[in-house]
Amino acid sequence: MAGTSFETLAVHAGRDGLAALGVHAPPIDLSTTNPLPDLEHGGDSYESMATGGRPLSDGGFVYARLWNPTVARFEEALAALEGAEAAVAFASGMAATTAAVLATTALTSKHHVVAVRPLYGGTDHLLASGLLGTETTFCAETDVAAHLRPNTGLVVIESPANPTVELVDIAAVVAQAGGVPVLVDNTFATPVLQNPLASGATMSLHSATKYLGGHGDVVAGVIACSEDAARGLRQVRALTGAVLHPLAGYLLHRGLTTLPIRVRTQQESACRIAHWLGEQPDVLTVFYPGLDGDPRGLLTRQMRGTGAMIAIRLQGGYEAARRMTSAVRVFTHAVSLGGVDSLIEHPAALTHRPVTADARPRDDLVRLSVGLENVDDLIADLASALEASR
Repeated sequence: MAGTSFETLAVHAGRDGLAALGVHAPPIDLSTTNPLPDLEHGGDSYESMATGGRPLSDGGFVYARLWNPTVARFEEALAALEGAEAAVAFASGMAATTAAVLATTALTSKHHVVAVRPLYGGTDHLLASGLLGTETTFCAETDVAAHLRPNTGLVVIESPANPTVELVDIAAVVAQAGGVPVLVDNTFATPVLQNPLASGATMSLHSATKYLGGHGDVVAGVIACSEDAARGLRQVRALTGAVLHPLAGYLLHRGLTTLPIRVRTQQESACRIAHWLGEQPDVLTVFYPGLDGDPRGLLTRQMRGTGAMIAIRLQGGYEAARRMTSAVRVFTHAVSLGGVDSLIEHPAALTHRPVTADARPRDDLVRLSVGLENVDDLIADLASALEASR
């Protein structure tokens, strides 16, 4: 479907061959094991997949820990939307992050990671823990090159960053990294608004639980990348068993069909809400791309929109944040983001609680994920909650 618009790709990518099967909706293959055509071909296919390759056309899928056609359709579709050669799906966003770290450090014996803060709290915690046998240096966006070592295997960034929606110049970080692989968490932007590989990144990671699924009913992760990078990721997935269930793959593939219209509608509401919040006396600061006029030009050079995530700092500190998050009625007080319903959370107390104190978000910071509700209803709910926060 070369040259096809993004919206058409979102609907049709990953659906080649359905007509030959005589079906319109992608089937869900729940098989845990598959009949082998013969021993030699089955064995060769098994070896191919266990070492990160694809199943042999005449060898079958063998075993679901190695390959599943329903999941593969989702991967093909996501790769198309990211402009990538391949994509590899996992049982969660953290499983995907873990695989990316292991594939670039453990498999290459380069056990040093450079990471730009802020990051999602789970990612920050994983890297700081050293659990995967890595040592991580955290730094500012402009200091990546200064912290590279001969054994640096990966650079990790997130843009827009969680929870403050800060933008990172992907191309500038890639230039600093030289030949070191760069992983970009693209969860907040989605492929609708940003394609990190086009800026030179090696891998574009999504917590697919969020916008890609979009309905709060599936947990998954996925990484878009080159076929060469995908081999390492698939090998880690096969060895660790971090596979995505076929039903989750089906739900994610279905979610992609409405992704463009969901993200753009949510973005329109978020932009209006961000400007409204900037006028409220109870709000100290609003964090939302573009409110500062985009001085570095990243919204035009790197992104195609401002997204639907907002963070605010409140007058009254932690107590105001606690009261506000407890007072909402249309927003749901819950972690996660990117679904059809609007969510509000306090990062320091929840998603970023494991982060070291020096890097943890401020106690007066609240994060908003804007959904598909009527924007006037959302503003009225926030107005009431802000009043309760005083």
